Amino acid sequence: MTDSLLFSPITVRNVSVRNRLWVSPMCMYSSVDGFASDWHQVHIGQYALGGPGLIMMEATAVAAEGRITPACLGLWSDAHVEALRPVVDFAKAHGATMGIQLAHAGRKASARPPHEGSGFVEIPDGGWTPIAPTAEPFPGLAQPRAMTGEDIAQVITDFADAARRAVAAGFDVVEIHGAHGYLVHQFLSPLVNTRTDGWGGDLVNRMRLPREIARAIRHEIPAEMPLFIRVSATDWVDGGWSIDDSVELVRVLKEQGVDLVDVSSGGAVPNVQIPVAPGYQVPLAAHIRAHTGVMTSAVGLIDNAGQAEQVLAASAADAIMLGRRWLRDPYTALNFAADLGVEVEWRRQYSRR
Repeated sequence: MTDSLLFSPITVRNVSVRNRLWVSPMCMYSSVDGFASDWHQVHIGQYALGGPGLIMMEATAVAAEGRITPACLGLWSDAHVEALRPVVDFAKAHGATMGIQLAHAGRKASARPPHEGSGFVEIPDGGWTPIAPTAEPFPGLAQPRAMTGEDIAQVITDFADAARRAVAAGFDVVEIHGAHGYLVHQFLSPLVNTRTDGWGGDLVNRMRLPREIARAIRHEIPAEMPLFIRVSATDWVDGGWSIDDSVELVRVLKEQGVDLVDVSSGGAVPNVQIPVAPGYQVPLAAHIRAHTGVMTSAVGLIDNAGQAEQVLAASAADAIMLGRRWLRDPYTALNFAADLGVEVEWRRQYSRR
């Protein structure tokens, strides 16, 4: 049997995860009124059988108007808890740790699901008016309403309430979605947040929303429960959110009880030249990890076992998040283990190989 960092366990707070190969949150656009369905049970269940350490549930809206599309998952009512619980129970029964990414789309809300084309859903067709730091729309999407102080306070409450519901549904980990041009990232990026009040302007004010969300969530969840945040570590635009800004953000959030940073990039504004290549975001995770002492996960065109193992061996990250790779092969963890010469147990129903 070969020793492997990828298939070694990791403990975050009091939660032990069986390995470091994780399922990244991926929007599926398969909900009605925010509810999980049998489809979600099968979709998430297949990954649990495939051996990942942690499965991060897709971006789950903390408010109805915070959905990216009308078909996105939600957790803004107690009724949503009951729909999610069997999905969580099945995955955990088969050894996976379950996380949920709590999200608010901000000015990217009321969009059409990708399979229905681009653009936004008009109000008569079931859409809504998004809210955002300012009334400036994301190109091609609906005109948002600039948020008032009361709106901001409500969003913080919505995140905290959704985190409480996530605990009730049985999730082991909560993640704040602070990336990809959604609401938290909109407040962070100077390309989007041009407010002149206490929620905009300098870096301290622009970091205020994620700081307050993290504080509110940490108050609602058990002390032993890990809190993650996904960040876009850079906007890839001069004058935008930068890797150095991300380091400052993580230092602030560390004080609020954030345990791990799920490092991605981009999304604040369109038409950005991103240097996409295998592992192109790994240096961002490595930089944040080295300069903050906070654990990170790496994501972005990590496509084979050797590559994933090397990221961990280089101390660039503490875990690997895969997205498209899992879509192509829900048994990725089992197959990566075979590639690395690591003995892992297949489900007994599948062991006749």
